[in-house]
Amino acid sequence: MTALWLVLLVNLSTFFLGVFIWAVIQHFLIAEIPSALQHPVKFRCMHCMALFLITMGNILEKLKICSMPRFIQCIHDLSAIKKNHNLMVTNMYFGTIPVRLFQPKTVSSKLRRGIIFYHGGGTICGSLDSYHNLCSFLAQETESVVLSVGYRKLPDHCYPSVPNDCLNATIHFMKGLKSYGVDPSRVVVCGESVGGGAVAIVTQALVNFPSLPKICAQVLITPVTQIIDFRLPSHQQNQNVPFLTKDLLMTSVCKYLDIDLSWKDAIASGTSVPPDTWKKYRKWLAFDNIPRRFKSKSLLPEFPEHFNEAAYLEIRHTLKAEISPLLADDQIIAQLPQAFLVSCENDPLRDDALLYKKRLEDEGVPVTWYHVEDGFHGCIILFDKQPFSFPCSMKIVNAVISYIKGI
Repeated sequence: MTALWLVLLVNLSTFFLGVFIWAVIQHFLIAEIPSALQHPVKFRCMHCMALFLITMGNILEKLKICSMPRFIQCIHDLSAIKKNHNLMVTNMYFGTIPVRLFQPKTVSSKLRRGIIFYHGGGTICGSLDSYHNLCSFLAQETESVVLSVGYRKLPDHCYPSVPNDCLNATIHFMKGLKSYGVDPSRVVVCGESVGGGAVAIVTQALVNFPSLPKICAQVLITPVTQIIDFRLPSHQQNQNVPFLTKDLLMTSVCKYLDIDLSWKDAIASGTSVPPDTWKKYRKWLAFDNIPRRFKSKSLLPEFPEHFNEAAYLEIRHTLKAEISPLLADDQIIAQLPQAFLVSCENDPLRDDALLYKKRLEDEGVPVTWYHVEDGFHGCIILFDKQPFSFPCSMKIVNAVISYIKGI
């Protein structure tokens, strides 16, 4: 029996080593490390480990043992939760939506600022636990009441679970602000990545709820603001930059929108979008809306030359403003609250933030923009994960805190 276990252990070790070597080879064949990035060796090691975990998840999914998203979620949630003795943390449910409330323990003579937070993770990972430390830090440093929303995600839930859960949880919270010690005139909606996109969607939707208190500010950290154009300069320039590579981004988009992965190349190339749709949204998606310094000379044409009708029939349900808030009507955009937008240079979603910034400014919405030259997608969650943190992680956290404290 001992010999059998020893053989099994050796075989498993060989298997894991083989998968890891494959991940390392993939990294050096595909990954592009930005020159502006600090600590490139650490960055490479972390990406190799990420590729290893994603590959293990895909293997488990093919063996029908566990889906890739669920495996990644389990690994992601292993990060340590730091207890903050200055805060009272309460887990609750708003209907079926899990939420976590962070309240400063110090006595305040007046109602506090409120922050509603939507986490990132591309609908594959991210949770109340993995973003606990960030929300705790925001609550303490800004002396605010923070509500973190644990929206439904993959593999069990596809679109529209994220915007629906975020909107419903926000409405529930807004109806009882004073019971949580929150000043109705000082509510901020904040989110990162797909959560940043949810901020845009929710603030637009709340325009149609005049009976609720008005959101005073929106904070969008490296947000997804549209899923039509994946040919933007930042997509072309950063398609192989970890951790949000083109392949991972398109896989996340297809899984979340319940589109077969065989169509992801058509979606990435833009051939799934009809010419009349490109023409309709050109004024908001055009490269001319992006500052010149973000555009290189070797870019592909702005819009695709061909149209794949078969692909369009598979994705046509996604070509609407409810999914891409960048495409909302002018009268909706004009009613939005002031915004703080964070973009990272080495992020395929950089131009989503830049295009949304211009849309807001064109309609007279006050915008504060913070751009991180050495930043990459998802770096904010590493702000306290020593030794895995990067200088850009803390830069973004400090910028967000400074902005919120000024409200």
